[in-house]
Amino acid sequence: MPKMKSHRGASKRFKKTKTGKIKRAKAYKSHILTKKSAKRKRNLRKATLVFKGEAKKLAQILA
Repeated sequence: MPKMKSHRGASKRFKKTKTGKIKRAKAYKSHILTKKSAKRKRNLRKATLVFKGEAKKLAQILA
């Protein structure tokens, strides 16, 4: 059997940490930024982790 390919779209959006958790970027940072506060935009720059339930699905896609 051939090997499973990783989902190219997902592999560009998510990265695995050293401990095996999955890191993602936050949403709502692309447009209509004038009405969002500087504090909110600053916090949207930071990466965050994917929740456990979603992480299981993503691990299969990324593998």
